[in-house]
Amino acid sequence: MRTIITLACTECKRRNYTTTKNKKTKPDKLDSRKYCRFCQRHTLHREIR
Repeated sequence: MRTIITLACTECKRRNYTTTKNKKTKPDKLDSRKYCRFCQRHTLHREIR
């Protein structure tokens, strides 16, 4: 039931991270603060597709 998701920076829109999540327990989109090497600071990263 775990699927691979991609996290993209909300400021520069680049796809920086991949991770997995359980769609049964977390049906909504995942977002977390991570380091963006293109913006060179911590920004909010949100799940895409």
